Amino acid sequence: MLGRNILNWKLRAGLRSGLLVGVVLLAGPAAAAPADRDREYADCLRAVDKDAAQAFETANSWAERGGGYPALHCGALALLKLGQYDQAAMRLEQLATDMARGEGNLSGEALAQAGQAWLLARKPDRAYAAQTAALRLRPRDVDLLIDRAVTLAEAKNYWEAIDDLNHALEIDPRRADAHVLRASAYRYVDSLEMAGEDLTAALALEPRNLDALAERGIVRRLTNDPAGARQDWLTVLRSAPDSPAADIARDNLAKLDVRIE
Repeated sequence: MLGRNILNWKLRAGLRSGLLVGVVLLAGPAAAAPADRDREYADCLRAVDKDAAQAFETANSWAERGGGYPALHCGALALLKLGQYDQAAMRLEQLATDMARGEGNLSGEALAQAGQAWLLARKPDRAYAAQTAALRLRPRDVDLLIDRAVTLAEAKNYWEAIDDLNHALEIDPRRADAHVLRASAYRYVDSLEMAGEDLTAALALEPRNLDALAERGIVRRLTNDPAGARQDWLTVLRSAPDSPAADIARDNLAKLDVRIE
């Protein structure tokens, strides 16, 4: 089958940064005043991107001084940045267990991040377990449903992934990314008409969605429309030549033996 799996791209490109964006400030026992703790937490998170090894040492030192959940969380994210996915996932799961005693919603956030870390560790069974536990706490969390759909697709459980994406889109039908992911899953179960409908919906919501255009090119190629496929892939390349979607476009254009100008 032509095409790189869009769901695989979602894993590679989305999760590395996703754990460091929009992190919920974790409450917990700490020796410092709340304002000082919040500032130290924000500083630690910024340090993860700059020097993860140093951030890990800083987080450990802070934890010893009574930094509580924020220090432990920052340390786990530093391990994630360092590529120590198993250790990061285990720490996040332990953090979720500790917080469950009084911070159920934040426990769900930590479990969600543990699920992403397990998937990066190429352990989809453990990712699925963490994400399922998180969804028990946050059953209408669209991002969590999408995360678990990616995990299911990585294990080639495409129909189950579609079920999670169906639920996500029932909650928020304007999520173009969920439409694109469901289109990819439909493609992998040879339901190309359904895939096309999802891509039409995604592009109606976001006409310049590069992932949707790249995926539509694959579907068009598989439905004997090479000219339409070429047009979609060239549009992606011209719009964002350095994007992950452009990599998909290049791969598929090469297979079509199309010269990229």
